[in-house]
Amino acid sequence: MLKIGSLQLANWLIMAPMAGITNLPFRMMVKRMGAALVTTEMISAKGLVLRQERTLTYLKSCAAEKPLSVQLFGSDPAVLRDAAQIAIQRGAEIIDINLGCPVKKVVKTGAGAALLREPRNIENILTAVRKVCTVPLTVKVRAGWRPGSPDVVSVARLIENCGADAITIHPRFAFQGYSGRADWSIIGKLKDTLRIPVIGNGDILRPSDAFNMRKETHCDGVMIGRAAIGNPWIFKQILLMEKGAEPSFPSIEERKSLIMEHFEALSAMVGGGKAARIMRGLLLWYTKGLPFSSNFRGQITAIKDMESLVSTMHTYFSSLEERQS
Repeated sequence: MLKIGSLQLANWLIMAPMAGITNLPFRMMVKRMGAALVTTEMISAKGLVLRQERTLTYLKSCAAEKPLSVQLFGSDPAVLRDAAQIAIQRGAEIIDINLGCPVKKVVKTGAGAALLREPRNIENILTAVRKVCTVPLTVKVRAGWRPGSPDVVSVARLIENCGADAITIHPRFAFQGYSGRADWSIIGKLKDTLRIPVIGNGDILRPSDAFNMRKETHCDGVMIGRAAIGNPWIFKQILLMEKGAEPSFPSIEERKSLIMEHFEALSAMVGGGKAARIMRGLLLWYTKGLPFSSNFRGQITAIKDMESLVSTMHTYFSSLEERQS
């Protein structure tokens, strides 16, 4: 069990926020697979305050995925304060502030990981948001901007002192992106230092990694990102292992069924054409490691309409089922 502020979660597994991935249909799937907490895509605080229609759609939710964490990014304390209030009014049960995104277009605005170079502004942001935040407040950080930049332990102490209810640490430096290995020892340092829950993130590639991270760092929870894109079953597998059972892996038929469910939910939300473009990328993850998947991925890269994509997928999965029979 993991408790964040006043919110008691069903277990210790959290789905990471990922741009273009953690929309409502995907969050619903991983929730059903056992994730205790799901998070929106990273949302621009400025976009929310300006009531931009596209930005507001990121807050679309439903009762079945609750509790929902809404992750905000920005660099202006007043804007983040107002954005947090909007998100709470629209059903957010946790407000998460992003201090870790290394993407250039975010960093150049002074947001995301750029804030790790500005501890004073971190304090201003969290103080402003905490004053109006009536739900638990969490923060996601990286190990720092680069080695020699403000130490993440001192930044984490600042975050705790500003009233955050939990912190998630991805132990790579911002300049690394996703290259190299995540240094889990940094998670352990934060756990040894802080009183609030520490959630570990980074290099959870298979179910056993979640247990290894907890054993090595004593973290309170584990956040899973890219590994869940093509394998949303990973949450179910971890929970089975926790009970002493062998983790079950989806059959070809189960995999195909879930992909179709994802297709249909996305199509209902954004329309068939856009859903087809999104699913083209997701199918690269869903089919990774399957027989003849490289040929299949080559076939779908140019497909732009839903009907052709579904037809090609059915042909591929039918051939896999025939090979098994």
